Amino acid sequence: MGNPRGVSRDFVALERRRLRAARLLSRGVSQAEVARQVGAHRQSVSRWAREVEAKGLQGLERASRPGRKPRLTEEHMGRIEQALKRGPRAFGYATELWTARRVRDLIAHECGVKFSPRHVWWLLRRLGWSCQRPAGRARERDEAAIRRWKRQRWPELKKTPKDRAKPSSSSMKAD
Repeated sequence: MGNPRGVSRDFVALERRRLRAARLLSRGVSQAEVARQVGAHRQSVSRWAREVEAKGLQGLERASRPGRKPRLTEEHMGRIEQALKRGPRAFGYATELWTARRVRDLIAHECGVKFSPRHVWWLLRRLGWSCQRPAGRARERDEAAIRRWKRQRWPELKKTPKDRAKPSSSSMKAD
């Protein structure tokens, strides 16, 4: 059955539900009734009953973290974030723009772990960083000259109908 994509499971709540089911089973409640009360499948309750019989309540305790162990520890993540805050120029890059490839190289240098650029963006989001796009403006840009051009020259260049009073030939209005 599983969870919808992006929804994390509450492993503590799941463990509580299994332990509640074990208490109900120990009182002699039927497996079908336990399944209804805890909101689980009857097959799951049957499996839990076998676990309790074989290993006791310890058999129902939650397992360690699911899935593959992370390659970066929390200490690594802290070091990466500190390095990101120093900026790319501190690492010899010509611009102040972090790219996925630059961050990938930073992680390899700081932690000795190699990731793909796609995974690097996932790590950055986990750290609370977002994709930033620099403003595409020239450094030599003269804002005063641009305002002056928009106020004076643009109206002269802009095409406007010469006689606004005349209706167009496709006018449907009756005179």
